[in-house]
Amino acid sequence: MGKKVRVVVDAMGGDNAPGEIVKGALEALKIQKDLILVFAGQRRPLEAELKKYDYDNRRVETLFAEEVIEMAEPPVAAIRKKKDSSIVAGMNMVKKGGADAFISAGSTGAVLAGGQLIVGRLKGVERPPLAPLIPTAGGASLLIDCGANVDARSSQLVQFARMGATYMKYVAGVKNPKVGLVNIGAEEEKGNALVKETMPLLKACGDIHFIGSVEARDIPYGAADVLVCEAFVGNVILKMYEGTSSMLLREVKRTLMSSTRTKMGALLIKPALKKTLKSFDASQYGGAPMLGLKGLVVKMHGSSKAVEVKNSIIQCMDFSRQDLNEKISRQFMAGTAE
Repeated sequence: MGKKVRVVVDAMGGDNAPGEIVKGALEALKIQKDLILVFAGQRRPLEAELKKYDYDNRRVETLFAEEVIEMAEPPVAAIRKKKDSSIVAGMNMVKKGGADAFISAGSTGAVLAGGQLIVGRLKGVERPPLAPLIPTAGGASLLIDCGANVDARSSQLVQFARMGATYMKYVAGVKNPKVGLVNIGAEEEKGNALVKETMPLLKACGDIHFIGSVEARDIPYGAADVLVCEAFVGNVILKMYEGTSSMLLREVKRTLMSSTRTKMGALLIKPALKKTLKSFDASQYGGAPMLGLKGLVVKMHGSSKAVEVKNSIIQCMDFSRQDLNEKISRQFMAGTAE
């Protein structure tokens, strides 16, 4: 038996809570024998959902919190006012050392605010970024930042690059991760003021494998393992990525079902097509961790289904086993990447 990892699950957050959240978490429990789940949420709906399943109740705990932070609420005010919400209660458990990680499909703003105000930043980290893995032809790339810091400075982008490289090395198992700066062209003279200011700083980083600029069109081909940008650009990339994937999948299905001939062809290519489409399913990678905090906080999509919840919890297990927070902490105290 390995180290026990306790993960707090926000059972009330997201479009499909608590049903898909509980379902996915309990699926992870079956797979991960060292996992302990803590469901945070309102007593009545949470208990009603848990009664639907058979599970090892020795490894499932509840943290009842009767308030819910809604998507439209001002994040900082909600975190400060709703102390009895699943987000605040869950993060406080991580802060006090009672849990190793917290995951939520709830309000992104509240999760980001709570991560900084409750869990807190590691010493030396200027801004914690959100860093999801996105599918590419070469595997998965880490997009950092995708939503936490829309007005980042060049020094913060350098920190994002170092944290991202450390994450990909230890959690994703990439031996020497390639780090690229998202830009509008390959030439160094291109880009806005932030990109131009950041470029020489990243080139001077001897502790990461910096490959220079990466254009958006090259991202799906796996041009870099770590894609560095500020959150405005990152969020546009992520949303465009998701929308394009959804549209292509819909059009492929529509075309294959458009006639008897295409339906027959669909039967022949179904196994290969299913395998290919699965490799570009972002839900297989879990949620987006906030790197640089004193504890692990993972933000899932608001529309998360059970599979993303399950994979987010497995992601937390890998993060904890690699003791990534300690590695990032040493990295910034020493001023170099692991």
